[in-house]
Amino acid sequence: MDSIMSTYARLPVTFERGEGAYLYDTEGKKYLDAMCGIAVTSLGHAHEGIAEAVSDQLSKLVHTSNLYHIANQTELGNKLCELSGMHSVFFANSGAEANEAAIKLARLYGKSLGVEIPNIIVMEGSFHGRTLATLSATGSRKVRAGFSPLLSGFVRVPYNDVDAIEITAKNNKDVVAILVEPIQGEGGIIVPDEGYLKQLRAICDENNWLLMVDEIQSGMSRTGKWFGFQHEEIKPDVMTLAKALGNGVPIGACLAAEGVSGVLKAGTHGSTFGGNPLSTRAGLAVVEAMEQDDIKSNAEKMGHYLHSQLAEGLASVAGVTTVRSKGLMLGIELDRDCGQLVMQALEAGLLINVTAGNVIRLLPPLTLTPEQADDISRILIPMITAFLESS
Repeated sequence: MDSIMSTYARLPVTFERGEGAYLYDTEGKKYLDAMCGIAVTSLGHAHEGIAEAVSDQLSKLVHTSNLYHIANQTELGNKLCELSGMHSVFFANSGAEANEAAIKLARLYGKSLGVEIPNIIVMEGSFHGRTLATLSATGSRKVRAGFSPLLSGFVRVPYNDVDAIEITAKNNKDVVAILVEPIQGEGGIIVPDEGYLKQLRAICDENNWLLMVDEIQSGMSRTGKWFGFQHEEIKPDVMTLAKALGNGVPIGACLAAEGVSGVLKAGTHGSTFGGNPLSTRAGLAVVEAMEQDDIKSNAEKMGHYLHSQLAEGLASVAGVTTVRSKGLMLGIELDRDCGQLVMQALEAGLLINVTAGNVIRLLPPLTLTPEQADDISRILIPMITAFLESS
C-alpha cells in the first residue's frame, strides 16, 4: 500500500543519486536533468561545496529557533542585501511562505496609509504558491479551482499590459502594491516587453504603491543576472526568493527595501524553522559557489547558445509557435497540448516539463556545458518534430 497522498501525477521513475547535471534511477539508468527539480538544483546534484557545508553544519547545529540570534542567517541576509540592493530579510522555508510574508507586508503597509481594505494587483497567468493567500494571488484558474472562497483583496490584470494597470490606478484607490514575476515560469516562460518592470516601477512611485517582485523561479542567476529585475536597472520595494537559494535544502526569503523594511515588526510574522542554521549555511554555500564560478555569466552565455540551437533546429517545423528564453529559463511553445512529450523525453533519458499545456519548459543547471546543451537539442528537436507531424 502507498501511504503517500495522491497530490502528484508522478512519473514512473525513482532516482537514487545525482551527479552534476545528471540523475541515476534505481535501475542505474542515467538522465540529463533539464528541470533541476523545477529550478532548484541550479548548481547541479551533489555539489561538493554545498555537501561539505551542509555536512559540517549538521555536525554542529541544526536548529535553535528565531528566539535567538543565528549567525548564518545574519551573514546570508547581509549577502543577499548586498547583491540585490535591498535592506532587510525575513527567512522562511519555501517560496509560498516568502510570498505570504510579502502579502502581509503589503497589507500592513496599506493599513499604515489608512487604506481599510488594501488591494494588491496580480497578473493573469501568474503562480505565487499553493497556500490560500498565494493561491488567491495566483493567476491560474486551474490551480485555484475547487478552493473557493479564496482570499479577497487581489485585483487581476493581464501580464505585460501596462495600460490595464494604469486604468486600475485611476479606478481603484485601495490598491497599495503590485506583485509580479519578472518572467512567468509556470505560466509558460512568458518574457515581458523590454521596459515593462521599469514602467511598473514608475507607476508604483507615482501612486505610492509597493513594487513586489516574485523572483522565486527567476532569481539566483537563472536569467543571467543575480535577479531578474536587474535587467531593467530598477529596484523593487519587496523581493521574494526560494528554489535555487538552497540548491535543494528548503529555504525561502522575503527581502524589503529600506523604506519598508520596518513594516513587519516583532509579533507580526514568524517561522519556527525559517532561517535555521542548516538552511542558511546551505544558502551561503550556494552564493559562494555562484560568485566563485561566475555562474550568472554562464547562464547568460549558455542560455543564448541553447536558445539558438533549438530555434534554428525547429525553425521550419510546422506547429512550433515560438522559442522563448531569458538566460536558462526556456520555453518552446507549440500550437497544441504536448504533455505526452514528458514521458517520451524520460524514456530517452532527458528530464523536461510541460507547463500551460503546450509549452515545453527547460530549466537546466546553470553549470550547463555546450556538450550538455547539444544533448538536449539532439533529443528534443527530432522528438518535437515527430510529435507534431503525427498529431
